[in-house]
Amino acid sequence: MTTDQQPAPLTKAQRKQLIVKEINIHTRATFEHLALIVNVSEDTIRRDINELEKENLVIKVKGGAMASAYHHTSEQKAYSQDDKITIAQKLLPLLKKDMLLLLGGGTTIREFIKLIPGNLRITIVTASVLSAVELLDKPNVRTIMLGGQISTYSQMCFSGDVFNQLSHLKTDLCILGTNALDIEGGFSDSDWDTVQVKKAMLASSDKVAIVSISEKLNSTMKIKIANLSEVDYIVTELPPDAPLLDPYKRSNPNLTFL
Repeated sequence: MTTDQQPAPLTKAQRKQLIVKEINIHTRATFEHLALIVNVSEDTIRRDINELEKENLVIKVKGGAMASAYHHTSEQKAYSQDDKITIAQKLLPLLKKDMLLLLGGGTTIREFIKLIPGNLRITIVTASVLSAVELLDKPNVRTIMLGGQISTYSQMCFSGDVFNQLSHLKTDLCILGTNALDIEGGFSDSDWDTVQVKKAMLASSDKVAIVSISEKLNSTMKIKIANLSEVDYIVTELPPDAPLLDPYKRSNPNLTFL
């Protein structure tokens, strides 16, 4: 006779380690999402987040927490930074002299900005406050900041002004990070305002490149931004022929993987 055994509950140390990893992979996470992942109450998650913030491992934001390295005051090394540098290097061949580029935000985008050649003349439009600040170090980059209320969740500007400005643009390329990427779920996020801005950015661009570390593959968040059929490039740290990418290629044969 056999009996089904329930897995042993995580210790507090194991639970906090899992919380930090989940936040680092997706940049930010809500209390609700973390409670489902760790299988504890939201009150427990809130207490853990409070402790983790005191340990400088995460930063508490409205409704959840973000990775410490994402915060504008942080000098910490980003999660999977070497992989993000690899992704950034793969993006460079997409840049063309005098092109109009629409750029999102995030730690991978930050690594990409660092690698933009100093002699490349280009115009970059962004709603990301941190991306705009990083671009100030590029003397030949003309930076246009889309203004409006700043989201504490994504640190992007959102408002009617942003959407109005985007509606009058048609950029050559849009490069966006994502918090989750899936064959059926497309790329997604959990913040309504951020999703709406990213949707408008896609509509304002001829080509779209989505950057993502491979740990975000096969995951979804509550609000879909777009189907993968609406994207031209998927850029991960993996080689384009990596087996993990095969299902994505079969379901979206027009996608280019870098």
